[in-house]
Amino acid sequence: MPVEDSRLSGFYKLSVEERRDIVAKLALLSKEDVEALATHGELSEVSADRMIGNVIGTMSLPVGVATNFVIDDRPYIIPFCVEESSIVAAASNMAKRCLNSGGFRTNSDEPIMIAQIQVLDLDDHDMAGEAILTAKYELMAMCNSLPSTMIRLGGGCKDIIVRTIDTMSGKMLVIHLLVDTRDAMGANAVNTMAELITGKVEEITGGRVHLRILSNLASNRLARVEATFTPEEMSDDGSLESGRKVISAILEAHHFAVADPYRATTHNKGVMNAISAVALACGQDWRAIEAGCHAWAAVDNEHYSSMTKWVRDDNGNLVGSIETPMAVGIVGGASKVHPAARANLAILGVESAKELAGIMAAAGLAQNLGAMRALATSGIQAGHMKLHARNMAVSAGAIGEEIEKVANIVNSQSGPVTQQLVKETLDSVRRG
Repeated sequence: MPVEDSRLSGFYKLSVEERRDIVAKLALLSKEDVEALATHGELSEVSADRMIGNVIGTMSLPVGVATNFVIDDRPYIIPFCVEESSIVAAASNMAKRCLNSGGFRTNSDEPIMIAQIQVLDLDDHDMAGEAILTAKYELMAMCNSLPSTMIRLGGGCKDIIVRTIDTMSGKMLVIHLLVDTRDAMGANAVNTMAELITGKVEEITGGRVHLRILSNLASNRLARVEATFTPEEMSDDGSLESGRKVISAILEAHHFAVADPYRATTHNKGVMNAISAVALACGQDWRAIEAGCHAWAAVDNEHYSSMTKWVRDDNGNLVGSIETPMAVGIVGGASKVHPAARANLAILGVESAKELAGIMAAAGLAQNLGAMRALATSGIQAGHMKLHARNMAVSAGAIGEEIEKVANIVNSQSGPVTQQLVKETLDSVRRG
């Protein structure tokens, strides 16, 4: 279950141990979950060696929690695994600004994944496609004959469609298996089904099956999220006029991303700053998720465009939405193997893959707004570099109390914060 309250006042001022204790109490974490977080989420060499080949060690990244999120009337503390300094703070800030408007609202599809079967060397593609559709239920029965917990829980192959495409290698028949993967991401299941019916497909069509593998463009597994932000919430001083100006500036930034792929790429990177961070924290295949999200941003558009949509409603409020593929799972894979991933899922308290998908999309929408608001007002570097100054101080050789001293000094100065400035400030601090 989610936490009782996601608004943690002064949370950033606490020590790492104090923050971990608070989250552990709120999320009712087990002793094992707390230990996994406290030991930096490190895998044993034995476990790591089982996960990938040629293991030589492991690598840690920071895990922070975004606060203030209310999604479908439920409060969430959302774990982010990411190295960029301003991401968690920005997402938390934007989540807070829509609390009075009800937070985030989700509407996600059932967990349908696509397995593709490529059929070549056909004399008549239309006839072959019709033959597959005639035998659809026989093929579905073969797919669902697998001994699988997913199928026992109501999942399995639910439909089969066919497509004909023109390629540089000639015309191809492509068969799509639509598979309900329940609470799994589902890659292994759909791949197994596609391979299982290969021989039967060749027998039916008289063609040659070549590739049979899932598609990471999970167009039947979309997560949708919407949130409303009043002008007063979008301003820094709570004034209507200031908020209206901020909203206008944000919309101009959004329209830039919609129209221009060069801007859309960076705009969408901001979305993925959150989605990928949550995915990594929770042991998801973030490369598959990223591929699907970026592909969806180009589907049915004249060019690659914005993953998000921002409009001003009739009351002058800013309304943001996102619709994007979200192939995630809470059973199997790294989400169950990696102790820190298990702990982070426990913090979320999610009960289904569908719920996790909505949370991740909400985080992406919030992060996108945070980046656009910064760009449209003070500029992205102002907030980012303020938080990044500590990292720069460490890079310059600062240790202990020197880190905060140097960061505070450079942040109090006007003009750009450069590594040279940080080094000179450190030297000055050490000279007294």
